[in-house]
Amino acid sequence: MAHYFEERPRTRKRPGTVELVLPDVHLRLETDSGVFSPGRLDPGTRVLLETVPEPPQRGDLLDLGCGYGPIALTMATRAPEATVWAVDVNRRAVELCARNAATARLDKVRSVHVDEMPPDVRFAAIWSNPAIRIGKAALHEMLTTWLGRLAPGGVAHLVVQRHLGSDSLQRWLNEQGHPATRLASRSGYRVLRVESRA
Repeated sequence: MAHYFEERPRTRKRPGTVELVLPDVHLRLETDSGVFSPGRLDPGTRVLLETVPEPPQRGDLLDLGCGYGPIALTMATRAPEATVWAVDVNRRAVELCARNAATARLDKVRSVHVDEMPPDVRFAAIWSNPAIRIGKAALHEMLTTWLGRLAPGGVAHLVVQRHLGSDSLQRWLNEQGHPATRLASRSGYRVLRVESRA
């Protein structure tokens, strides 16, 4: 079975489009098979984008697990002076996100494979609908790596389905020294606000 978190999806390409419609954002995004939620805006992503506060207006921002780009492009629209890094392990997703950013003329989006992310960049904010289905150990390793790159005072917002372990993830984050609180709860999803380590 193919997964959207494979580096090179083996599924045959089936191009499509998704309309991203929020009160302040309206974009038509190119999608394809082999990436996360190619047929519609994932409801968790919608909950995240409708509940997070405005991102920092300057500095480096991160969309962790960018897919075809709805989170990164929303960040870039809301913070046009910031540099938005859109990272994913899936190379098809990275390419789609780059094309969608170019089409939308959001030229401060940097869509890169996780292995190509410059190591010295620190983030003022991270927004993510993380790939919970990669397994707990891999998820914890991923979050430890990227949350460790929050700048002092930086904040991450993560959306996680309640029945896929949002409450246990919140406890784990607190145990790791990343203060985590629930910002919102809607439609079976939790949005967690996660602070950088002191």
